[in-house]
Formats: sequence, structure tokens, C-alpha cells
Amino acid sequence: MAHKSVLLYETVDALNLKPGMTVVDGTLGGGGHSLEILKRITPGGKLIGIDKDTYALEMAKERLAGYEDETVFIHDDFRNIKDILGMLDINGIDGAVLDLGVSSFQLDQCNRGFSYHLDSRLDMRMNKEDKTCAADIVNGYSQQDLERIIRDYGEEKWAARIASFIVRERSDKPIETTGRLVEVIKKAVPSGARKDGPHPARRTFQALRIEVNGELDAIENALLHFAKALKPYARIAVITFHSLEDRIVKQAFKRFENPCECPADFPVCVCGKTPMGKVVTKKPILPSAREVEENSRARSAKLRVFEARG
Repeated sequence: MAHKSVLLYETVDALNLKPGMTVVDGTLGGGGHSLEILKRITPGGKLIGIDKDTYALEMAKERLAGYEDETVFIHDDFRNIKDILGMLDINGIDGAVLDLGVSSFQLDQCNRGFSYHLDSRLDMRMNKEDKTCAADIVNGYSQQDLERIIRDYGEEKWAARIASFIVRERSDKPIETTGRLVEVIKKAVPSGARKDGPHPARRTFQALRIEVNGELDAIENALLHFAKALKPYARIAVITFHSLEDRIVKQAFKRFENPCECPADFPVCVCGKTPMGKVVTKKPILPSAREVEENSRARSAKLRVFEARG
């Protein structure tokens, strides 16, 4: 499947871009959002494209050919945005985008191990330099820890059974491929529960991917650093693909808008904490029915936008 940027125009439109602006794409991916951003901030603009996946960076460089002078490619994690901007001697940005989902080309690369539809080595590392892969977790974590991550990160109600079956199966032979893991999961999930809803392995694979890449670690702290880097009235747009991420983003933006820690019965605020800006999207922006029909991976996407105070 070709890489399609989810909520492309809704996201870029929300940033209110103009030529000459400096914008950060913290999850460069295939470069779809960045290409549309560059069209709007040139001439005179600068895009900072960040990704921890070297393959994603190479793909983006091809897609953004012609904008080499306007683009800075950074191999890093967006959570390090404070240090990245410091290294580039940038004191403020005019906008930012974070697409927290796994990219289509990552899912479709057989050797990456992200997809439960493709049989490959059980890997799931976005940054190939990371030491721990999904096979290490599946074969090395205790049954209790496997149940915890599948339940908490996958929101899978059959987490206990799946963890139990994994431990039993790996005792005979290590589970090293996505195909074998899918078989184990199908054995664990009762046949009646497999008839409706998503693929039975979807939630477990999501959980493993989150654990391997530490996807939920420090998201709120990263958002705080992004918000602090925004110039007056600049915006950050964040796309999430599951409720865990969306909850973190929603609550973080809410705290940025109303950071007061005073007890509810205090007549006036005395903590001294002032709003960093306002939440633009009181409810998340969802993909259209047409986009979901054309790109099934957009079905769970949600877009939230925050604007820095003036």
C-alpha cells in the first residue's frame, strides 16, 4: 500500500502557515505532511524534519527532493526537541506536527515485523539502532509482564489468555516470527471472539510496538517542550491512532490551557501558573468517510490542535 498521510489537509490547514515560517515535523515518516508544509512556507521558510527511523528519513529525502535548501533532516526522537532546537540555534518555531502512528511503509516492509498480515522476523523497532526488539519481549518477559503490556497498551480483554499461551508455546521453541505469534494469538482468543471486530492479533501487536519503541514514554513532556518553543499564536497539531495516545494529548493540552493547581473552592488563583495558550479543537477532528474508505488506516485517527498564547 502506498504511503498516504492521514488528515493531511486538515492538519496543515490548522497551522495557518505563511511563507517564511519555521516549522517542525517531529515524525517525518514518508514526508507527506512535510511536503504540503513546504509548499506553504516557501519561499523563505525552513522545515525541521525529525525521525528516529533512518529508512523513513531516506524516503522523505526522496519525496522532498527540490526542497533541500529549505529542509533540515534530523535522525533523532521528537521527544528531544528542546536539544534539537538548541543545536540548530532556533529560539522559536511557527508551527509543529506530530503524527504518532506507525507509517504505511513501515507496516509494509516485510523485514520490519510491524504487520500481522506479513510473516517476518518479529522486530518492530522504529530505530534499528535500538537493542530490544519484539522477539526479545515475547520470549523474555514474564507472563505477568506480558499480560500487563497487552492489557494496558493493547487494551486487549484476552490479555491473560494470550500471555499464558505465549509462555506455553515459547517453552517448546522461541517465537521469532510474526506468523507464529499470530498463530499463538489465534489459539488464545476464543473462536467466538474472532468472528467480529478487528484482526485478533491487532491489539497485541500494537502493545508490543508501543513497548519496543517506548511510544508513550515522555509524550506529555515532549508536548510541553514543543508548546514552550511555539511563537505567539503558533500552533502544534497532533495526530493519534489509539485511545492511549489521544488521552495523553487531550489531557496535556487541557493542562497547558488551564495549569492552575489551586483548590476548586479558592475564589482566585494563587498558584501563579498562567495559561500557555488555548485548545483549538474542543473535540478532535476525525477523517472523513471518504478518507477512511480510501485509506483504512485512517479509521482511528484523531487530530488535536493547540495554539500558543499571544
